[in-house]
Amino acid sequence: MSNEKKPGTGASNKRRKELAAAKLERQTARREQRESEHRRRMRIGWGIAALVAVIGVAVFVLWPSGSSDDVAAPDPNASASASAEPSTAASAVALEGCDPAPTPPTEPLSFDAAPEMSPGDQTDLELVLDTNCGEIVIDTDADAAPETVNAMLYLAEEGYFDSTLCHRLTTEGIKVLQCGDPTATGTGSPGFTIPDENLPEAGDSNYPAGTVAMANAGPGTSGSQFFLVYEDTTLPPSYTIWGEVSSGLDIVEQVAAAGVAGGGTDGAPAAPIGIEAATVSQAQG
Repeated sequence: MSNEKKPGTGASNKRRKELAAAKLERQTARREQRESEHRRRMRIGWGIAALVAVIGVAVFVLWPSGSSDDVAAPDPNASASASAEPSTAASAVALEGCDPAPTPPTEPLSFDAAPEMSPGDQTDLELVLDTNCGEIVIDTDADAAPETVNAMLYLAEEGYFDSTLCHRLTTEGIKVLQCGDPTATGTGSPGFTIPDENLPEAGDSNYPAGTVAMANAGPGTSGSQFFLVYEDTTLPPSYTIWGEVSSGLDIVEQVAAAGVAGGGTDGAPAAPIGIEAATVSQAQG
Protein backbone atom coordinates (compact mmCIF):
# COMPACT_ATOMS: atom_id res chain seq x y z
CA MET A 1 0.00 0.00 0.00
CA SER A 2 1.38 3.44 -0.95
CA ASN A 3 2.17 5.88 1.85
CA GLU A 4 1.60 8.89 -0.40
CA LYS A 5 -1.01 11.38 0.75
CA LYS A 6 -2.87 13.97 -1.22
CA PRO A 7 -2.12 17.57 -0.28
CA GLY A 8 -4.65 19.95 1.17
CA THR A 9 -6.58 17.56 3.41
CA GLY A 10 -5.15 18.80 6.73
CA ALA A 11 -5.73 17.06 10.06
CA SER A 12 -9.11 16.36 11.55
CA ASN A 13 -10.25 17.62 14.92
CA LYS A 14 -10.13 14.02 16.10
CA ARG A 15 -6.42 13.77 15.26
CA ARG A 16 -5.69 17.04 17.03
CA LYS A 17 -7.46 15.78 20.16
CA GLU A 18 -5.56 12.49 19.96
CA LEU A 19 -2.23 14.33 19.63
CA ALA A 20 -3.09 16.61 22.56
CA ALA A 21 -4.04 13.64 24.74
CA ALA A 22 -0.88 11.77 23.80
CA LYS A 23 1.18 14.87 24.50
CA LEU A 24 -0.33 15.27 27.98
CA GLU A 25 0.32 11.60 28.70
CA ARG A 26 3.98 11.93 27.67
CA GLN A 27 4.44 15.05 29.77
CA THR A 28 2.92 13.38 32.84
CA ALA A 29 5.06 10.28 32.40
CA ARG A 30 8.17 12.39 31.90
CA ARG A 31 7.48 14.40 35.07
CA GLU A 32 6.90 11.25 37.13
CA GLN A 33 10.09 9.72 35.76
CA ARG A 34 12.12 12.79 36.68
CA GLU A 35 10.72 12.84 40.22
CA SER A 36 11.50 9.15 40.64
CA GLU A 37 15.01 9.64 39.31
CA HIS A 38 15.57 12.56 41.68
CA ARG A 39 14.53 10.45 44.68
CA ARG A 40 16.80 7.63 43.54
CA ARG A 41 19.77 9.97 43.22
CA MET A 42 19.15 11.34 46.68
CA ARG A 43 19.13 7.82 48.15
CA ILE A 44 22.44 6.82 46.63
CA GLY A 45 24.11 10.22 46.81
CA TRP A 46 25.42 9.87 50.34
CA GLY A 47 26.81 6.41 49.64
CA ILE A 48 28.74 7.72 46.64
CA ALA A 49 30.01 10.70 48.59
CA ALA A 50 31.59 8.37 51.13
CA LEU A 51 33.87 6.98 48.40
CA VAL A 52 34.90 10.25 46.83
CA ALA A 53 37.97 10.92 48.99
CA VAL A 54 39.62 7.56 48.22
CA ILE A 55 38.60 7.33 44.57
CA GLY A 56 39.50 10.96 43.95
CA VAL A 57 43.15 10.34 44.76
CA ALA A 58 43.28 7.27 42.49
CA VAL A 59 41.72 9.17 39.58
CA PHE A 60 44.16 12.03 39.98
CA VAL A 61 47.09 9.62 39.75
CA LEU A 62 45.81 7.29 37.01
CA TRP A 63 43.93 9.63 34.63
CA PRO A 64 46.17 10.69 31.70
CA SER A 65 46.85 14.41 31.59
CA GLY A 66 47.35 16.68 28.62
CA SER A 67 45.67 14.33 26.11
CA SER A 68 43.31 15.60 23.43
CA ASP A 69 41.52 14.31 20.37
CA ASP A 70 42.17 15.78 16.96
CA VAL A 71 39.27 18.01 15.90
CA ALA A 72 38.65 18.60 12.22
CA ALA A 73 38.63 22.23 11.15
CA PRO A 74 35.17 23.52 10.16
CA ASP A 75 34.36 24.02 6.52
CA PRO A 76 34.03 27.79 6.00
CA ASN A 77 31.70 27.15 3.07
CA ALA A 78 29.37 24.82 5.00
CA SER A 79 25.69 25.68 4.72
CA ALA A 80 22.72 24.75 6.86
CA SER A 81 21.70 22.10 4.35
CA ALA A 82 24.58 19.69 4.90
CA SER A 83 23.82 16.16 6.09
CA ALA A 84 25.04 14.29 9.15
CA GLU A 85 24.88 10.73 10.43
CA PRO A 86 22.81 10.22 13.60
CA SER A 87 24.81 9.64 16.77
CA THR A 88 24.96 6.05 17.96
CA ALA A 89 23.68 4.87 21.32
CA ALA A 90 27.23 4.05 22.41
CA SER A 91 28.44 7.63 21.91
CA ALA A 92 25.25 9.43 22.94
CA VAL A 93 25.31 11.94 25.80
CA ALA A 94 22.37 11.68 28.20
CA LEU A 95 21.12 15.12 29.24
CA GLU A 96 19.20 15.63 32.45
CA GLY A 97 15.53 16.10 31.68
CA CYS A 98 15.69 14.28 28.35
CA ASP A 99 14.03 10.99 27.52
CA PRO A 100 15.48 8.66 24.88
CA ALA A 101 15.12 10.20 21.42
CA PRO A 102 12.38 8.81 19.17
CA THR A 103 13.08 6.18 16.53
CA PRO A 104 12.69 7.60 13.00
CA PRO A 105 9.93 6.10 10.83
CA THR A 106 10.95 3.28 8.51
CA GLU A 107 8.64 4.59 5.77
CA PRO A 108 8.52 8.41 5.85
CA LEU A 109 5.45 10.07 4.42
CA SER A 110 5.63 11.44 0.89
CA PHE A 111 3.29 13.80 -0.92
CA ASP A 112 2.41 14.31 -4.57
CA ALA A 113 2.66 18.10 -4.48
CA ALA A 114 2.89 21.08 -2.19
CA PRO A 115 -0.36 21.78 -0.31
CA GLU A 116 -2.74 24.38 -1.62
CA MET A 117 -2.81 27.60 0.36
CA SER A 118 -5.16 27.31 3.30
CA PRO A 119 -8.31 29.41 2.92
CA GLY A 120 -8.24 30.19 6.64
CA ASP A 121 -6.26 32.83 8.51
CA GLN A 122 -2.85 31.40 9.39
CA THR A 123 -1.56 34.41 11.28
CA ASP A 124 -0.98 34.12 15.03
CA LEU A 125 -0.39 30.38 14.85
CA GLU A 126 2.40 28.52 16.59
CA LEU A 127 4.05 25.20 15.88
CA VAL A 128 4.71 23.23 19.06
CA LEU A 129 7.51 20.69 18.86
CA ASP A 130 7.11 18.17 21.66
CA THR A 131 10.67 16.83 21.87
CA ASN A 132 12.19 14.19 24.12
CA CYS A 133 13.81 17.08 26.02
CA GLY A 134 10.70 19.26 26.36
CA GLU A 135 8.61 21.68 24.33
CA ILE A 136 10.01 24.03 21.72
CA VAL A 137 7.42 26.57 20.57
CA ILE A 138 7.77 28.39 17.25
CA ASP A 139 5.78 31.55 16.52
CA THR A 140 5.15 31.37 12.78
CA ASP A 141 5.17 34.40 10.48
CA ALA A 142 2.58 33.79 7.79
CA ASP A 143 2.59 37.45 6.76
CA ALA A 144 6.25 37.33 5.74
CA ALA A 145 6.44 33.71 4.55
CA PRO A 146 2.90 32.55 3.71
CA GLU A 147 3.74 29.58 1.46
CA THR A 148 6.43 28.28 3.80
CA VAL A 149 4.23 28.52 6.89
CA ASN A 150 1.32 26.94 5.02
CA ALA A 151 3.50 23.98 4.01
CA MET A 152 5.11 23.51 7.43
CA LEU A 153 1.79 23.60 9.27
CA TYR A 154 0.33 21.17 6.77
CA LEU A 155 3.21 18.74 7.26
CA ALA A 156 2.84 19.02 11.03
CA GLU A 157 -0.89 18.31 10.88
CA GLU A 158 -0.27 15.29 8.68
CA GLY A 159 2.19 13.86 11.22
CA TYR A 160 5.22 14.22 8.95
CA PHE A 161 7.48 15.48 11.75
CA ASP A 162 6.35 12.95 14.37
CA SER A 163 9.10 10.62 15.65
CA THR A 164 11.86 12.40 13.72
CA LEU A 165 15.37 13.29 14.84
CA CYS A 166 17.16 16.62 14.69
CA HIS A 167 20.05 15.25 12.70
CA ARG A 168 22.59 18.09 12.52
CA LEU A 169 24.25 20.43 14.99
CA THR A 170 26.87 23.06 14.17
CA THR A 171 28.91 24.68 16.92
CA GLU A 172 31.51 26.86 15.19
CA GLY A 173 30.67 29.85 12.99
CA ILE A 174 27.19 28.59 12.19
CA LYS A 175 25.20 27.96 15.39
CA VAL A 176 22.16 25.93 14.38
CA LEU A 177 20.27 22.73 15.14
CA GLN A 178 18.71 21.23 12.01
CA CYS A 179 15.52 19.14 12.05
CA GLY A 180 12.64 18.13 9.80
CA ASP A 181 14.14 15.14 7.98
CA PRO A 182 12.36 11.83 8.76
CA THR A 183 15.34 9.90 7.33
CA ALA A 184 17.79 11.66 9.70
CA THR A 185 20.32 11.76 6.87
CA GLY A 186 20.01 15.35 5.64
CA THR A 187 18.65 14.15 2.30
CA GLY A 188 14.99 13.58 3.20
CA SER A 189 12.21 15.41 1.37
CA PRO A 190 8.41 15.54 1.59
CA GLY A 191 8.22 15.07 -2.19
CA PHE A 192 7.72 18.75 -3.03
CA THR A 193 9.55 22.06 -2.85
CA ILE A 194 8.41 25.56 -1.93
CA PRO A 195 9.74 28.92 -3.10
CA ASP A 196 12.11 31.09 -1.10
CA GLU A 197 10.48 33.82 0.97
CA ASN A 198 11.44 36.47 3.51
CA LEU A 199 15.17 36.34 2.87
CA PRO A 200 17.15 38.70 5.13
CA GLU A 201 19.68 41.27 4.07
CA ALA A 202 23.31 40.21 3.87
CA GLY A 203 25.30 41.23 6.92
CA ASP A 204 26.57 40.23 10.32
CA SER A 205 24.18 38.17 12.47
CA ASN A 206 21.48 38.26 9.82
CA TYR A 207 20.11 35.07 11.40
CA PRO A 208 19.88 36.08 15.08
CA ALA A 209 19.35 33.68 17.96
CA GLY A 210 15.82 32.28 17.99
CA THR A 211 15.38 32.47 14.22
CA VAL A 212 13.69 29.51 12.52
CA ALA A 213 14.59 29.15 8.84
CA MET A 214 14.43 26.61 6.03
CA ALA A 215 17.43 24.56 4.97
CA ASN A 216 17.88 24.05 1.25
CA ALA A 217 20.17 22.74 -1.48
CA GLY A 218 19.98 25.92 -3.56
CA PRO A 219 17.42 28.53 -4.61
CA GLY A 220 13.83 27.28 -4.60
CA THR A 221 14.61 23.87 -3.09
CA SER A 222 13.16 24.20 0.43
CA GLY A 223 11.12 21.18 1.46
CA SER A 224 10.69 20.15 5.08
CA GLN A 225 14.11 20.59 6.70
CA PHE A 226 14.51 23.61 8.94
CA PHE A 227 17.01 24.92 11.45
CA LEU A 228 16.80 26.60 14.84
CA VAL A 229 19.43 29.28 15.45
CA TYR A 230 20.62 29.15 19.08
CA GLU A 231 23.26 31.90 18.82
CA ASP A 232 23.56 34.91 16.50
CA THR A 233 24.76 33.57 13.14
CA THR A 234 25.89 35.04 9.86
CA LEU A 235 24.82 33.16 6.73
CA PRO A 236 24.30 33.95 3.07
CA PRO A 237 20.82 35.51 2.77
CA SER A 238 19.51 32.35 1.11
CA TYR A 239 17.36 30.68 3.75
CA THR A 240 13.67 31.51 4.25
CA ILE A 241 12.90 32.87 7.71
CA TRP A 242 9.43 31.69 8.72
CA GLY A 243 9.30 31.87 12.49
CA GLU A 244 10.94 32.52 15.83
CA VAL A 245 11.39 30.34 18.90
CA SER A 246 9.20 31.85 21.63
CA SER A 247 10.04 29.22 24.27
CA GLY A 248 12.37 26.25 24.49
CA LEU A 249 15.49 27.88 23.04
CA ASP A 250 17.23 26.84 26.26
CA ILE A 251 16.67 23.23 25.21
CA VAL A 252 18.53 23.84 21.95
CA GLU A 253 21.30 25.63 23.87
CA GLN A 254 21.60 22.65 26.21
CA VAL A 255 21.92 20.24 23.28
CA ALA A 256 24.47 22.54 21.66
CA ALA A 257 26.50 22.71 24.88
CA ALA A 258 26.81 18.90 24.81
CA GLY A 259 28.55 19.22 21.45
CA VAL A 260 28.70 17.15 18.31
CA ALA A 261 29.02 13.37 18.35
CA GLY A 262 32.65 12.40 17.86
CA GLY A 263 33.99 15.74 19.07
CA GLY A 264 33.75 17.73 15.83
CA THR A 265 31.94 20.98 15.16
CA ASP A 266 29.40 19.85 12.54
CA GLY A 267 27.46 16.61 12.71
CA ALA A 268 24.88 14.71 14.68
CA PRO A 269 24.26 16.07 18.19
CA ALA A 270 26.08 14.14 20.91
CA ALA A 271 22.89 14.47 22.95
CA PRO A 272 20.18 12.97 20.69
CA ILE A 273 17.07 15.11 20.35
CA GLY A 274 14.01 14.47 18.25
CA ILE A 275 10.43 15.56 17.69
CA GLU A 276 7.96 13.17 19.28
CA ALA A 277 4.99 15.12 17.91
CA ALA A 278 4.41 18.47 16.20
CA THR A 279 1.10 20.26 16.70
CA VAL A 280 -0.42 23.53 15.55
CA SER A 281 -2.16 25.86 17.99
CA GLN A 282 -3.24 29.44 18.41
CA ALA A 283 -0.46 31.66 19.72
CA GLN A 284 -0.88 32.62 23.36
CA GLY A 285 -1.10 36.31 24.14
